[in-house]
Amino acid sequence: MSKTKAGAKKEVNLAEVSTEERLIALAKLQIIDSNIDEIRNVRGELPLEVQDLEDEIHGLQTRTNNLLTEVDEINARISEKKIAIEDGLALIKKYEDQRMNVRNNREYDSLTKEIEYQGLEIQLAEKRVKEERYSIEMKQEAITQAQANLDERKIDLEAKKKELEEIVSETERDEQALIDQSNENEKYIEPRFLNAYKRIRSNARNGLAVVAVERDACGGCFNKIPPQRQLDIRMHKKIIVCEYCGRILVDETIMENAAK
Repeated sequence: MSKTKAGAKKEVNLAEVSTEERLIALAKLQIIDSNIDEIRNVRGELPLEVQDLEDEIHGLQTRTNNLLTEVDEINARISEKKIAIEDGLALIKKYEDQRMNVRNNREYDSLTKEIEYQGLEIQLAEKRVKEERYSIEMKQEAITQAQANLDERKIDLEAKKKELEEIVSETERDEQALIDQSNENEKYIEPRFLNAYKRIRSNARNGLAVVAVERDACGGCFNKIPPQRQLDIRMHKKIIVCEYCGRILVDETIMENAAK
């Protein structure tokens, strides 16, 4: 592939690109993408760790908010019970005053039962208040623990973000330059071969879709390649893939030209 073509910004006429040039373009694309992989590998698991921490923080914040909402709901129920207790005490006083002026035993017994009933209702309400207050104590402990975990994770997140930002700032210019080269180089590759290349790369653990023949074997899966097939590869007349792993096979000449 000539330097004039490599630096061109206009659309490439693929019909004018020879098979050898396509092979060089594929090999060059592999070299560029491998360099991009290497840069991204420097970041390691940091982006995933940052995402995991952000998800954990979101979960802890949601849990804390839910617990605070539950505490507010419990306090509202306690207020209702306190009002019910005050109303019950007011009724008891009312019935006791009325009982002082009854005219017969039936009225007296009826008021006495009302007083007893209100007393039981008050006892039940007081019991509920105690239970609700105990529930608040348990939830407050959970809130305190969740908040402590939240604060700790936020500190961890800031440290991880800073570390990631430092690595990205050191490498993003080189990475972008390589990405631009990769996009430019794709112009010399037919869509069907480019799609195949990307598919193989995504499935390969080491990201290698184009490999050189080394010691009569595929440089990706290391299976032996028949002599006739090796001859076809050296002829640069067609694009040949490994019958075992599906990687695109090239010879050392193609790799050397791609590396220039």
